[in-house]
Amino acid sequence: MAWMTAAEALDVLNVRPQTLYANVSRGKIRAKPDEVDVRRSLYHRDDVLRMARRANGRRKVEIVSSEAMQYGDPVLPSAISTVADGRLFYRGRDATALADSASLEDIAALLWECAPGEAAAIWPASAGNDVATASRGVTAAPVGDAAAGCTDTGKAAASSNGAGGGELVDGALAAGLFALARRSAVDAPSLGRPAAALRAEAAEVLATLVDAMVGKSSAAGRDAPVSTRLARAWHAEAHLDLIRRTLVLMADHELNASTFATRVAISTGASLAAGVLAGFTTLTGPLHGGAANAFAELVAQARASNADDAVRHWLASQRTLPAFGHPLYPDGDPRAKALLKLLPKVQPHEQLAVAAEQQAGELPSIDYALAVLTAACGLPSDAPFVLFAAGRCVGWLAHALEQVQANRLIRPRARYTGPATGVRADIRTRAQP
Repeated sequence: MAWMTAAEALDVLNVRPQTLYANVSRGKIRAKPDEVDVRRSLYHRDDVLRMARRANGRRKVEIVSSEAMQYGDPVLPSAISTVADGRLFYRGRDATALADSASLEDIAALLWECAPGEAAAIWPASAGNDVATASRGVTAAPVGDAAAGCTDTGKAAASSNGAGGGELVDGALAAGLFALARRSAVDAPSLGRPAAALRAEAAEVLATLVDAMVGKSSAAGRDAPVSTRLARAWHAEAHLDLIRRTLVLMADHELNASTFATRVAISTGASLAAGVLAGFTTLTGPLHGGAANAFAELVAQARASNADDAVRHWLASQRTLPAFGHPLYPDGDPRAKALLKLLPKVQPHEQLAVAAEQQAGELPSIDYALAVLTAACGLPSDAPFVLFAAGRCVGWLAHALEQVQANRLIRPRARYTGPATGVRADIRTRAQP
């Protein structure tokens, strides 16, 4: 059951009704009208349980410290990105607004704090292209019908690349891991080096990852914008603008699992490539970066029966519904909204979105939008993974550069919960006369 009554929520939280309502008004707990009795409200179970875990009054320092490592609580100070009032900001600027005109290279210049003219030196081929410099606030011309000519088959690019199914995702993942590992073995440590040199190296690390995932022999040269390289590699030049927008929206998302892994590695003085490798390896796990595969399974189930049954059976298995809902966005993921408004409706994806909201109260996340983009524009099946990894690499590198400046090892303490060590007993014994 995804929703709880007020009585159930109050029982779990052990708070007064006013506190429950205050958490709803602050966006910490999602609520919706009860269809049976519109005078009442229902409250999202996951939000209530999360608040219950956090609302324990004044706790001991070690307990607070351990819980600070859990999802939703701040861990490290950062000036790179944040989510506030249901919107994503890159250094104080709305990411969805930046996506209207900026390239991924523009966002890299913004997040890496490149000096004026430095970006043109790092990406010489991008300087004369039809992209805006985000740090100067250049606005975009109207996009028009960005999705014109899209299909709903999702097969054209996959067949043209000579592969399909899970092979492409596995190939991109393995190639990225191998390429980053090779650099990690030889690149210089990050500490003690000039910031400008590190930014230039960051551009090389990004190029290395893109090379590995789409191939050095793609029609666009290595110095071309990443969006152009992907569009040509996928024979999807007609959808270049959508690919560009997606990369911008994927560039960073606060201190998620992959970003934290990157910062931990960099805090040891490891090279930028090693830090990105640490972040990239987290994408092997289904809980971060694996939503595309899980959603593909849900789509297959919907095609085999229908969307309502597919969602119902998925929820009955006690699995988290993939590509729907995000704790930071109770009113819906703005990144998904920014892309979906430019895309045609695709089935059974649209039917699954309706069923997910009706049965679980969940709205589409960026993972859903990536799946619709892939299906609508005939991109290869690895497109969601490649777009996520290529875009997020810019954010990983931004956090790596910020961590180098911090020059501090990230070393949390563990709150030991194992068998008794006997140390205290030994001390008491020795203290006796």
